Amino acid sequence: MSELTGKSGDTPSLLEFPCDFPVKIMGVRSDGFAQAIAEVVLRHAPDFDAATMEMRVSKAGNYLALTCTVRATSKAQLDALYMELTRHPDVKVVL
Repeated sequence: MSELTGKSGDTPSLLEFPCDFPVKIMGVRSDGFAQAIAEVVLRHAPDFDAATMEMRVSKAGNYLALTCTVRATSKAQLDALYMELTRHPDVKVVL
């Protein structure tokens, strides 16, 4: 099954669903940051395995880059995930 167009005038999606989709999140390095992000991701992708989360600390040690690869089932799912992640107070960038 593929979803090539969005609903109600949304822009077309170039992705075929379901697919594995890496989400990169950069934020302030703090206690609990990775756990908080994992909880957000799990709300939108319940089958996400937090043990697969990749983590990299910035050179100065102030920021943490996370990569969470989710099994995306729709454009709407990814949009909702991105919206919640960008609202998190410690998140600086979501790619």
